[in-house]
Amino acid sequence: MLVLTRKKGQAIKIGDDIVIRVTEVKGRGSKALVKIGIDAPSGIKVLREEVEREVADEMALAKDPTFDLFRLKEQVKDRPKD
Repeated sequence: MLVLTRKKGQAIKIGDDIVIRVTEVKGRGSKALVKIGIDAPSGIKVLREEVEREVADEMALAKDPTFDLFRLKEQVKDRPKD
């Protein structure tokens, strides 16, 4: 893994087509939040890691032959209302 230090406005280029730019930094140290912009061709899929993981989990569940949509619907319907 390549680890780089960048300041606001600075960028990293990946190949010829992808640019990752630091657009904002809020806070300091371990509490800092960094906002990045990603410029990539439309054919390149760009997802946050946690979103990609969630999509993969949902796809695996949908392919599971033991998954019973009717049973799930009944469970949700029978759930006590708050």
